[in-house]
Amino acid sequence: MSFEQIITLVVLAGVIAALIHDKIRADIVALAGAAVLLACGAVRPSEVQSAFGSPALITLASLFVIAHAMELSGLLDRLIRAMVRACRKTGATGIWVMIGLCGAGSAFLNNTPIVVMAAPVVRDVANSLKLDARRFLMPLSYVAVLGGCCTLIGTSTNLLVDDMARTSGQAPFTIFEITPVGLAVALAGGLYLMLFSGHLLESSPRIDGPDPAEVARHHVSHVDIAGDAIGDPRDFAEDHRFDLTKALASVGVFIGVVALAAFNLIPIAAAAFAGAVLLILVRVIRPEEAYGGLRPEILLLIAGMVVLGIALEETGLASSATDWLVKSVDGFGPLMALVLLYGGTLLLTELLSNATVAVLVTPLAVALAESMGVSPRPFLVAVMIAGSAAFATPFGYQTNVLVYQMAGYRYMDFVKVGLPLNLVTWIVAVAAIYWFFPF
Repeated sequence: MSFEQIITLVVLAGVIAALIHDKIRADIVALAGAAVLLACGAVRPSEVQSAFGSPALITLASLFVIAHAMELSGLLDRLIRAMVRACRKTGATGIWVMIGLCGAGSAFLNNTPIVVMAAPVVRDVANSLKLDARRFLMPLSYVAVLGGCCTLIGTSTNLLVDDMARTSGQAPFTIFEITPVGLAVALAGGLYLMLFSGHLLESSPRIDGPDPAEVARHHVSHVDIAGDAIGDPRDFAEDHRFDLTKALASVGVFIGVVALAAFNLIPIAAAAFAGAVLLILVRVIRPEEAYGGLRPEILLLIAGMVVLGIALEETGLASSATDWLVKSVDGFGPLMALVLLYGGTLLLTELLSNATVAVLVTPLAVALAESMGVSPRPFLVAVMIAGSAAFATPFGYQTNVLVYQMAGYRYMDFVKVGLPLNLVTWIVAVAAIYWFFPF
């Protein structure tokens, strides 16, 4: 084993251990790992530079600005107030409709501020109807996560997998390419939550906790990459004055970006970048506000993890791991290999940052498919879905932390509801991938 391989393994182990220990910010951990790899020669400066200029980072940074402009316009505050009035008239059905709308919004916007705003509404409406708010708050978090699985831009995990796949020579994903699979998983997960989550939580004692806006202030520095953090959750602790002109402009630009990418007129990174700059030029958002919405901790986390992925590829460790994986599934067909890959990704996502999982598993997924002589597409989609749809702990996702603190859930509540949800979404995801993405 070469010196570069040893250094890369040590850095990988150190990054994973630090992320699990969770005492140092994830972006600092990733950047420290990248710095060690660069200093020791495991990666070259040009490779580090390419990581910081990847399409995934450009897309995310631009979407951060566009979404932040929508937030500051007061549009989301206005929508929440409208949903409050509707829920008070329609009862529990209205609450479930509101949860579904939050999931739909999460396909295009960050789920963290959506949950921060919606959770107090769900709680207060449920209490006013003399319903147990815990029946709805955990499903709110889970549905927001599932919504992010429905589009390429719904979660930064999807963008990162797409970016890593391009590095491995694969064609880029379109914005709605994974929507059939993500929608099937979201519908199945939502149906399970409506039918069973209330019964599973009935016998659990309640532990009182703080509001999610307060929790967001304390957890803003701990960002799970799957949570995306498009916009600062602290921005949602107070209402923004509604500005119709700015709201229409930001929504119009966002729709334009999605349309340009959906019809493959220009790449998503170029469309998003142009949209963000346009909002600044027409003064919908001031430059200092745009910089404030960039979320550098997310961008730097992704860049650092991409550097680690490059090191694994360049030192030959990725190919060695691929050889081991291919031998492990020797004799299995592509479908069984897909099932095992999804399960392995799901397990890793419960333990590690989603960025770490995307960097580690995406090259393996491509190599595994190529070794079996089948399309890598189904395996990449499996990594995207499993990289986000992990529900068995309250700490694997920022929105879970918010409702965990607010509703007084116990740790085992997430195991009781989330573990079956993992199994349901695993089965549905594999079946949908098999149907929509032929080997």
